[in-house]
Amino acid sequence: DNNGSERAIRNIKVKQKISGQFKSPGGADVFAIIRSVVDTTIKAGQNVVFALSLISKQGY
Repeated sequence: DNNGSERAIRNIKVKQKISGQFKSPGGADVFAIIRSVVDTTIKAGQNVVFALSLISKQGY
C-alpha cells in the first residue's frame, strides 16, 4: 500500500518542517521508533498510551 507508506513518511516531514531538523541521529531514531509504535498501535485498534508505557518500561 503506497498510500500507507506515504502517510508514515508525512509525520517525519512535518516534524522536520516544524523544528527545522532533528538535533542528532539518535533523536531521529527515537522519533522513528515512537512514531512506528503509535502508528502500529492505532492500526491495531489498541491503546496508544498503554503501548508507549510498555516501551518506556523496557528502557527504549
